[in-house]
Parts: sequence; structure tokens; C-alpha cells
Amino acid sequence: MTALVSVIPILLLIVLMMGFKVSGYKSAIITLIVTILLALFAVPAMGIIPEKYAEASIFGITLWSVVEGFLKACFPIILIIICAIFSYNILCETKEIETIKTQFIQMTSDKGLLVLLLTWGLGGVLEGMAGFGTAVAIPAAILIGLGFKPMFSAVICLVANTVAVGFGAVGLPATTLANQVAASGVATPEELCEVATFIILQLSLMFYITPFLILMMTDKTKILKNITIALFVGTCSIIVQFCCAHFIGPETPAILGSVAAIIAMLIYNKLFIRDENPADEVIVEKKKFGLAKTLKAWSVYGLIIFFILISSKIVPPINEVLNQTLVTKFDLPVIGNTFKFGWLSNAGLMIFLGAVIGGLIQGMSIGKLLKLLAKTTLNLQKTVVTICCLVAMAMLMNNTGMTNDIAKGLVLLTGAAFPFFAPLIGSIGTFVTGSATNANILFGKLQATAASDLGLVNQGTFFGVTGSETNWLAAANCAGSEGGKLLSPQSIAIATAACDMEGQDGDIMRKTMPFAIFWILMNGLMVFLGLHVI
Repeated sequence: MTALVSVIPILLLIVLMMGFKVSGYKSAIITLIVTILLALFAVPAMGIIPEKYAEASIFGITLWSVVEGFLKACFPIILIIICAIFSYNILCETKEIETIKTQFIQMTSDKGLLVLLLTWGLGGVLEGMAGFGTAVAIPAAILIGLGFKPMFSAVICLVANTVAVGFGAVGLPATTLANQVAASGVATPEELCEVATFIILQLSLMFYITPFLILMMTDKTKILKNITIALFVGTCSIIVQFCCAHFIGPETPAILGSVAAIIAMLIYNKLFIRDENPADEVIVEKKKFGLAKTLKAWSVYGLIIFFILISSKIVPPINEVLNQTLVTKFDLPVIGNTFKFGWLSNAGLMIFLGAVIGGLIQGMSIGKLLKLLAKTTLNLQKTVVTICCLVAMAMLMNNTGMTNDIAKGLVLLTGAAFPFFAPLIGSIGTFVTGSATNANILFGKLQATAASDLGLVNQGTFFGVTGSETNWLAAANCAGSEGGKLLSPQSIAIATAACDMEGQDGDIMRKTMPFAIFWILMNGLMVFLGLHVI
């Protein structure tokens, strides 16, 4: 079975990182080399090369797939990572991180609520607006600044950065999926809302389970309190996200849902949290900060959020101008793809602008900022190598047909039980590519084809919501892709960079593996129940 050969790069990466504890960048290099060898010598013999490349040289396909991967890794993923860590380093250099730390702690002395506020709340907002690792890098750095251990900070940010992923970067993954499965190739507003709503429904249990897991990871002794908070915050999140998805579309669920969660947490803290047990509290000297001091301390992150917000689809006129100005297009020979990068429209630039202007406000000179940027970049060189190799591997597996071959093999293997396993395909896509958007590009149409083969082409009712059976199964790809984020080597590389844990990628993966398996199983159950039971 060709799928067994195609899955070798994925299995090799997992074995190297988890089994042999090989560092992330070394594992990525080895896996890329093996993938190149498979592409050159095994793929032609297996006959799985996509039809559009049938006449092309396998050497050319391999070479330009790797080039494509390197380009996509650098712009915008690595750019965002460097700028995100740079922004945190500025706060450390100016000592304003101490003000932020104190203010966060003074919002709530409860450790669990504090961690939930940063990871589920702030992280969700960052994911909704920017995506591409910002929701892991920035909250993880703040947690470490607050005194939490690096491993805890890395793992908990990865766990938290799941539900919001499908609607990250102003709904890009969900929008991409809807366009992939739309008959015309461009989804109508009604189709966008339907797909977005189905994703929310399939994730509904995780709106409660994920906050509960975050709280339990922080404090295992307060089970009843953790359940109560999870129910309260989860309900507020899902109501807002469902309404946004159902009535507006995929652009705003993560942003507005996370804002609602933050408000819910602050209300809960005000009404129910009492300073009864100092052992459960984050201890800090009580301080009062004036408006000027607060604005100065928050200038970096405040400006980052501001720039990301005004450049997003939420402000269409600015977004359109930025997307059409200073755009680099590079046609890749042989594979026929076009690399496109907007120098003014990417989240990396918005983070950079916010960081630099905020740094100037906080008293740093241009010279010191440039030196700090250079130092930050040099410290991330292993992360750069890791991500370049992983994205190159993803592009190579995609362009040579290996990724699609894995998915087709799973469809054939599972048959009528496929709906239960549909989220697994999305997870594989995100594991390989590091992106829910790319996972939906890879497998969105495959999910729709599988639905057709299974006769799931009619209207149905799913947890009380009427819609297309095809869209319900396709939505499983996006819901499942979010679970794949927990194991994605690219996401883990971002976490290791943010937490200064180079070489511990495998340790992080071992800790996130149980969460990922649980996530995929729960997604599969919800997809199956929606189709056949409820």
C-alpha cells in the first residue's frame, strides 16, 4: 500500500523527536533529507504524482517544492516569530514587563484564572487577529515573565491554542475550507456561515473541556471551582462564537468570542474569587499605576493589537489597500505555483511596527532596538532551520502526492466509518504543514468527495441546525486540524523559541500527545453523532 510509504516522513519525525529525543532542528533536517530521497526514488515508482505534474521532471518538482517551502517558512512564519519574540525582549529590556506582570496579577490573584486569561483569552484574540504562532509566542513569553516554568508555559499555550485556530487570521482557515468545497469555487455568504457554524458545533464540547484542562493543569486541587469557571467561561465563549459564525461568518468568532471570555473571567473574578488561601494565589506587592504609566507599559502590545486590527478584514478599506500594495509575486518553475507575499499586509510587519514604536515610547533608541533585533534573530537560528525544513517537507509531500495518498488510504481503510475518522485527516494536514489553512487546502475537497462517495449529499439537521451533509463532513477537516496544532512540529518550534527551550521539542510533543489524541477522538465523536444520532 503506497500510503504506508507516504507516511514514512511523519512517522520518522515523531520517532526521532519522541523516541530518540533528537532536537527539533536535527529531526527536521533528517526528515527533510529522507522525504527528498522518497520523492526522487520511491514516488515515481508508486505512481502517485498529481496529474498536473505527470510530464514534469521529478528532480524539478523536488527542487522547487523545497524552494517553495523555504519561501513560505520565511514569509511570514519566521518573520512573525522573530518579531513576536523581539516585542517581548523589548519589554524585558525596558523593564516594563514588570508593570504588565503586576497588573495582570492584580486583575486576579487566582493562578488558574490568570493563566486562563492569558492563554484562552488573550491568546484567542491574538489567534483571531493574526494567527501564525502569535497566540503561542506572546502569551508563553508573558507567562514566563510572571514566573511560570518554561515547560508549563509552552504546553499550556499549545493546549489553549486550539479552538480559535479554525477562525484564526480573521477566519482564513474556515473561509478557505468553504471556498474549497463550494460548487462554484467561491462560497456564498450563506455557505460561509453554514461551514463556520458547523465547525463551532463540532467543537462545542471543547469550549468547556479545554478551559477545564487549562485550569486543572494550573491547579489540580480545585476541581469544583475549575468546573464552575470552565462552564461559565465556555458558555459565554460558545454563545458569542456561534452567533458570530451563524449570522456574520468566519471572520469574527475567535476575536469576539475571546473578548467575551475575557469579560466573563473578569466578572467571575469580581464576583466569586476571594483571597482565602495564599497558597492558591500569585503573590505580588500591591501597586497603583497611573494612566501614563499603564499606557507606556502596554504600548508595545497595545500597538501590535491596534495595527493587526486595522490591517485586518475588519477594516476593509485599509485591508484592501495593504493587500494590493508592495506585493511580491514569484512564479515557481516546474510546479507552476506562485509565491505571493504582501510586505505591508502581513502580521509580522504589524508586530514589528508595534514593537518598534512601543520601544521608542518606552525609552529605547533606534540603535538599541536594532541591536536587540539582531540578537533576537541570532538566538532563533535553530528555530529558523527547523521551520524551513518542516515547511519544505510539507510542500514536497503535497506536490509529489504523498499527503493526498495518506488521506485516500485512510478513506479506503475506514469505509462507512469514515466520518468518525474525518477529523484525523485534518489533523494530519496540520501536523505536516503547521497550518489549518493549508490543511483545508490539502484535504477540503477530499472530504467533500468522500461525502459524495458515502451518499452524504442531502440536507440534514445537526444538533438542531439544518444544512448540507457535505459541508458537515468538510467542516470536520477544519475542526480536526485544530487538534493537529498540538503536535505540529512548527507550532512546537514556536513554543520552544518563545520559552527558550531549544532542543526540548520532543519533550513538549510527548506532553501534548495525549491532549491531541483526546481532541481528535472527541471531534470524531461529535461528527459521527451529528450525522447519525442527534
